[in-house]
Formats: sequence, C-alpha cells, structure tokens
Amino acid sequence: MLVGIPPRADEEKLVHRIRRFAQMTFKVRVGPAEIAIHQGQTVLLTDPDGQVKTPSKGGLYFRDTRLISAWAIYANGVPWELLNGGTVAPHLARMFQTNCGFASQDGPIEPHTLGLMIARQVDGGLHEDLEISNHNPTPVRFNLEIAIRADFADIFEVKVGRAVRRGQISSSWSEKHQILRIAYHNENFRRELIVRCGGEKEISVSHANGRLIFEIALKGGEVWRRCLRYDLVDGKEWIRAPRNCSHQTRNSHHAGLVDEWRQAVLKVETSNEEFRRCFNQSVQDMAALRLPLKGTDHRVFVPAAGLPWYVALFGRDTLIASLQTMIVHPEFATGTLEVLAKYQAKKRDDYRDAEPGKILHELRYGELAYFHLIPHTPYYGTADATPLWLIALHAAWRACGDRSLLERHLPTAEACLAWIDNYGDRDGDGFQEYQTRSPVGYENMGWKDSGGAVMYPDGSLVQGPKALCELQGYVYDAWLRMAEVYDELENSRRANSLRKKAASLFRRFNDEFWDEDSSFYAYALDGEKKKVLSVASNVGQCLWSGIIAPERAGAVVRRLMQKDMWSGWGIRTLSAHHRSFNPYNYQTGAVWPHDNSLIAWGMRRYGFAAEAAVVARGIITAASYFLLDQLPELYAGLQRDPTSFPVQYLGANVPQAWAAGAPFMLLQAMLGLQQDAPAGKLYVDPALPDWLPDVTLIDLRLGRRTFNVRFRRNGKGTVFEVLDGDPEAVEHRPCSIGNADPAQGRSHATRRSC
Repeated sequence: MLVGIPPRADEEKLVHRIRRFAQMTFKVRVGPAEIAIHQGQTVLLTDPDGQVKTPSKGGLYFRDTRLISAWAIYANGVPWELLNGGTVAPHLARMFQTNCGFASQDGPIEPHTLGLMIARQVDGGLHEDLEISNHNPTPVRFNLEIAIRADFADIFEVKVGRAVRRGQISSSWSEKHQILRIAYHNENFRRELIVRCGGEKEISVSHANGRLIFEIALKGGEVWRRCLRYDLVDGKEWIRAPRNCSHQTRNSHHAGLVDEWRQAVLKVETSNEEFRRCFNQSVQDMAALRLPLKGTDHRVFVPAAGLPWYVALFGRDTLIASLQTMIVHPEFATGTLEVLAKYQAKKRDDYRDAEPGKILHELRYGELAYFHLIPHTPYYGTADATPLWLIALHAAWRACGDRSLLERHLPTAEACLAWIDNYGDRDGDGFQEYQTRSPVGYENMGWKDSGGAVMYPDGSLVQGPKALCELQGYVYDAWLRMAEVYDELENSRRANSLRKKAASLFRRFNDEFWDEDSSFYAYALDGEKKKVLSVASNVGQCLWSGIIAPERAGAVVRRLMQKDMWSGWGIRTLSAHHRSFNPYNYQTGAVWPHDNSLIAWGMRRYGFAAEAAVVARGIITAASYFLLDQLPELYAGLQRDPTSFPVQYLGANVPQAWAAGAPFMLLQAMLGLQQDAPAGKLYVDPALPDWLPDVTLIDLRLGRRTFNVRFRRNGKGTVFEVLDGDPEAVEHRPCSIGNADPAQGRSHATRRSC
C-alpha cells in the first residue's frame, strides 16, 4: 500500500463525509425576486432595486387600494444599476445601486463612480431616504429624477390583472411647500397620496413631466441626502409617514412595539439551528402581521392572513393562526374572538352568503367593497370559521383560565351553535354542507377554497351541496369543547346534549365517510350523498379534530405517509396519483405548512409521535431553504431527492400567518403540550426526535403565570425539567386519544387539547 493513499473503504467514508458536509453547508436559497415591507394595512412591494415596474403587481398598497403603481429613479434619464437590496426588518428595506455611464453638462460621468442608497420604512405611511455619494475625484452635476405614478386600483383587480378606472385622478405640485399630491375620487370614495420632500438642508427640487427633479452638485467624496415622506389619506383620515430616517428606526414607535412583543411571547433555545431560526423568524413574522383594526381598542391586534394580498381580517385564517400561536401569544386568540364576534352575522343576506350566527370569511376596505361590487363588506362565504370560532374560544379559555371570557362571549357562542344546526346542516341529515347562494359567491367554502379544489377521482368537479370531511371534524370538536365550556358554566343539561350530538356525529361519520376498499375516508360527500374518494390531505385534519375512529387512525396515517402523498417536504394537498394532481397548483398538489401542522398534531393525538416528527422535520427543513428561513404560504409538491430543494409557488404570500404559525404547532405536537389554566396545569407528553435533541421553552404562559421548561432526549425517551415556575403545575400526561370512542366520557385522555 502506498504511503499517503488511504484504503478504498476509508476513501469511500471520506467521500461520504464530504457529501454530507456539502449537503449541510450549501443550500439553494429559494424565494421571490422582490422586496416586501409592511406594517398594519400598509404594504410596499417592489423589485429588488426598489423600483415598481409597470405593468406589474408591485406598488404601495393601503387598505386594499394601490396608491403607487410605478416608481423609478434616474440620473439624467439613465437608470441606475442594482448592487444589492433586501429587507432589514419586516417594515424596513435598503437597496444599494451604482450608476451606469451617462453624459452631463460638464462631460461624461464614468460608470460605477456614484453610489445610490435607498432606504424605506413603513409605519402608517412610508418614509424614504435617498443618499448619493460621489466617488469621482472631481465635482459632478446632474439631475436625479424620480417618476411616481398612482393608479388607485383595487387590490382584487390588481391581483387578476384587470384594473378598471372608475373615478378621476388629479395631481398638484406646491413649489412653496415642496409637496406632491395625487388624489382619486369616485363619488364619496377618496384616496390620496401626499409626497413631502424634506432634507438636511435646502436643495432645489421641482416637478415636471410626472417626475420629481433634484439638481445634484457634489464635490469629490461628498454625500447628498434627502428624505421623502409619503402620507396616505383614506377619506378624511390622514395616515402620516414616520418622520425619523431609517437609521433612527430602532427608536421608532413601531420598533418599540416589536421589541415589546418579542419580550412577551414564548422563546426557545435549542441546539438545532434550523429549528431555532425557523421559530424565531415565525415569531418575527407574527409580530409583523399584527393587524390593528378600525373601531377597536388600539391594543387589540389580530393576525392578518398574509402579505401582500391578504392584509385584511379573515375568519378561518385568523382563527387557525390564533390556535397555532396559543402557546406563544394567547392574546391573538382573545383579540380574534372579540373582533370576529363584532362582525357576526345577524340576518340572512344571500349576496354576502350571510346567515344569523355565521362568522365572516373576509372584510375589505377598497373601492369594490365600498360600492358593493364585491360582497366583502364583510363576506361570509366560509363553512368552517363558525365552528373554528368555538374551538378557539375553548382553547383561549384553557390557555388564559379566564372564566369571564366564556361569560362575555356566550351569546356569540350560542349563535354559532344555532348556525351549525340551522344553516350549516343544509338538509337536516346531521352533516355540515355548503353551497353559495350569492351570484358572486365562492364555489368552495372550506380551507381549500379555489374553484377546482374539490373533485372526483376522475378529475370532474363535485356538485354541491358538499359535505367536506374536515367540516364534520371541526363541528365534532367544537361540540365537545363547548360541552366543557358548559360544564364550567354549570349547565350540565346543555353539556350533555352537546356530547350526545358529538357521539352521534362521530358514529355516523365513521359509518358513512369510511371506505373499506381503500381503507381511507372520503374527501367529501357530494350533493347526492355519494362518497368523493379522491385521496386528499383534508382527512389528515380529521385526526386533529379527533373524529377518526382510533382503530382506523393507523391506516389514515400510513396512507398520508405513502409516497404519492408524502413529498419529503411535507404532505401534499392531493395524491400524486390523482388525475388532477399538479405539484405547482394552489390546492391540488402543493404543500401547505399550516395543513401539515394540523395533521402532525392530529397524528400525535392518536399516538403516532414518530410520524408527527417526520412531518415536522420536512416542514422545518424546507424552511431552511427559503430566504430568511421564512415559511411561505405554500410551495410546490415536488418529490424530494438528495439533490433537490423546495420550489416556490408563484404568488405565495410571504409572510403568511398560518404558515408562520406552523412551527409553533409542530413544536406543540412533539412536546405533547396542553394548557389547562382553569386547573392550573401544563400537561406535557414529550417525544423529541433525534434531530431535535433538546428544547428549552422560555416564558411559556399559563394564565397569569410563566414557566421555563427544558426538554431533552434521554436514551430513546424524553425527560423534562422545570427551570422556573411551579414544578407541581407541570405534569406528564398522555396526549393521545386512546382506543375508546373519544366522544364518550371526560377522562384525561379525551379532554380536548388546545
């Protein structure tokens, strides 16, 4: 054997180690080629260089109206060249550019001798900092030109690329005050953009040909700075831009609120860097998506559904995100319950698919909603938000231990229960169905609400009324949770009645939705009560609600983990064997993190801890490939292999509330964590996988108390230690449903989980 040449076996080991190192170290970073910053209901979406091209879907959006539809910057009419651009924080971005060569009155200016930095921050309005540095040894003179256009298009029409101008746009320039006003009026609907030009010293600025023009004169090595402040007007309400420049943003009111949020919410420490980064990014995403709403207390926040298209109040999305974040920030749930209760439908309105007791789907403020050209004022076209509201009420009570929460919301809860009986069950057969009554209503009213999401195995669309499997699970869960609520309120008659209804629904669901030939549950029952046997992820959510018969849970879990459903990056929405499968399509083959988090928690509830951990690892690993370790709304359902990476879905919302909430629920599933503040208990049933050997929870809330708890693997099991807080309050208790009918009794194994 020659010295210095290792044996063949050692060589193979070395190559294997190098390959493993390469896979761990080098990753293709996936994400949209755009910059999005936001705060509240203001969103700015640009190209990486900070510009808004036209035509495009970019721009400055405020309350569902696009106020800036085009923004470009030039030096003597010549565009700048991008170096790098990105978000510094959810509300803050910076772009660095340099000049192309261009002619000036003093001679040519060579390329790459000028630097341009654009910094933007959103806090109500938009603050924009411009900084130009001259790296020529000699003075330069030129015109810096900023072209701004506003189309005031409704966000619904921007999204589909068919904007219609209904009103009048006017603009004016005040030389004295250096203010550009662009206004839109359509009868009583008014939006306005006010651009204020300020700076460190007086600098000549004019407005001509739709452009702001700054006369730049710089000595060698000199720097020019200027601020633009974009105020936003909604009717008579004036939303002012922040006055501080971007380098002062740490001292801003918004930054202070974000810091306050981070101190208050659950924090984690772990040796797994992928999980830690994903968790921390999700915390930041949820902070950024906090949505203050008009007409509510200024401290009431709910999570907006997602950026850029869904910065609005939603029913289903907001409730699921609130459930996911219950262990992180239970105040999301209490705020959500309050705001959604305010908009609970009081009467039937077919145009808006409203019925007494129903919880809204979506509330909008744009021009189309203002003139009732769309039904989103609000629109009630969702079949699941109403039972989910009841589930969230119970979970919030369990997390906070506040009996007054139940008493305050009991009238809303009663109306929700009445809606389930009187309107959710459209034909009186005991199952929940949906079908729009509106000429502009949604065809599908479950979480898969795209028009082609519910189909037979041959690909043809299902005719309604449709009884989705997960709707039955939500109602079953809501009834059992509300039975516990009525126990707390000492109304045993009502509690027993709901348990009997839940038991009946459990038996009928397992009789009529189960398909013996496929050993799987039907996706739905169609309008003729025939089974729709397409294999879809919806059945997995029935594990979360507990409506699956325990003896069949294993078959469900195994089916979901087969290769046609399990992509390696998560469970697909639809089987790859289905005729309608498309890995790039919205809800017929893509992977949704929130869907997987609900399924994983459901797997854990039935005792399938290993499978739940596999799902968690797929989602967390996928996040590590996306920019900022930020989970998008969804991504392509392509099969994972040793050299692949997750592929983005075009148009996915990033950040998105229930995607950001997924890591929280996945963690809850692996720890078997259940809050029971009324009993003064935190129940845990930890089963950490080998890829997540340790987790420490810091500032875990239970009512008014907080805990620090460390979990770590010990051999094949997991042990825990209470580092701070009452050790007697943290108790090991199995979170699995067990083998009995879960609708019967109130043992610890069947008490509803959070």
